[in-house]
Amino acid sequence: MGRSQNSFIKSQKEKKRLQKRKEKEEKKKERQENNLKGGDLSDMMAYVDEFGNILEHPPGEEPPKKEEDKES
Repeated sequence: MGRSQNSFIKSQKEKKRLQKRKEKEEKKKERQENNLKGGDLSDMMAYVDEFGNILEHPPGEEPPKKEEDKES
């Protein structure tokens, strides 16, 4: 009779388990790197004007102007 397949099955299960653990760790690291918690409060603020439009700056205040790169 042939040899038992237990050791082969066990090794395959172990490989799958290790692969799952590795994928889980990678997802965990990715979530930690892309974590937005603890950010600046001003980054999370949004303002609403009298028409119900969402603004990034307080109503009545001029939005910060972006400086354009001028090549002369």
